[in-house]
Amino acid sequence: MCDEIRELGFEYIEASHGLPLSMMPGLLKAVDEKRIRVAGVHNFCPTPLDAPGDAPDAFQFTSHRPEERERALRLTRETLQVAARLGAAYVVLHMGRVSLMKGRDASRRLEKMVREGLQYTREYATLKGELVRKRKKLGGIYYDRACRALQELADEAVKLGLVLGIEGRSHFEQMPGEWEILKMLHEFRDHPGIVYWHDFGHIQRKHNLQLLNHEQYLKKLQPHLYGAHVNDVSWPERDHRAPFQGGCVNFDRLLPLFFNKRMPLTWELSSSVSREQIAEARTRWDRLTEKLPD
Repeated sequence: MCDEIRELGFEYIEASHGLPLSMMPGLLKAVDEKRIRVAGVHNFCPTPLDAPGDAPDAFQFTSHRPEERERALRLTRETLQVAARLGAAYVVLHMGRVSLMKGRDASRRLEKMVREGLQYTREYATLKGELVRKRKKLGGIYYDRACRALQELADEAVKLGLVLGIEGRSHFEQMPGEWEILKMLHEFRDHPGIVYWHDFGHIQRKHNLQLLNHEQYLKKLQPHLYGAHVNDVSWPERDHRAPFQGGCVNFDRLLPLFFNKRMPLTWELSSSVSREQIAEARTRWDRLTEKLPD
């Protein structure tokens, strides 16, 4: 796997939440032999043995169940140790979610309506308004739990030479929302271990649902911006696509406005993206990033 990534022209990888425990010895060997370098790690890594497959949200900091919150903290501490062993600089965190409707995903309802061309209807505006009000009303207790988790983890991360990247999420019910992440980062503004991790695909999905404006969102968060997951979105919500393949993300505008050459920009792609698509996108990407400020 590492050799194939190097052949595609990438020197660094991010060890992600889909990495099974069985692959860890091979990855450690590749790192020790300097065949690959690890820029960062995505929580939880490796995948917990009792998680249902690749499931970064299987255990949540915001859960109503204290034992689940404690499990999420314990697994994250283990991830921090793995990240330090791999020589990583950052760990990306999912902070949890707000329960809006039992057994139903609020964002999925909005996405379905957008796919059906209903995003400019009164019905869509009514549903979106209802979800926004409900989300803001219920979010406080989940926000507090997420902040308590950061308080417990941040000092440990710094001791290991790591920063914690709070990731911008793709679903409206996930934590933190666009108004919460600004508050969260302000509260931790003096802590060197807490930064913002952007995900182009996640935020573009919210942009496509008219929940935020991608460029304005990045402008507000730029003072806290550390790095990003690079992936494009096929309208309206199919993310993890290669850049410049007909997706919605305006990389040509957003990258020069908000990013520089020092920031880790990790490609997070679906396994359905071909080697040819990656190679084609990489050529254009290199031309674009050459122009970024130092």
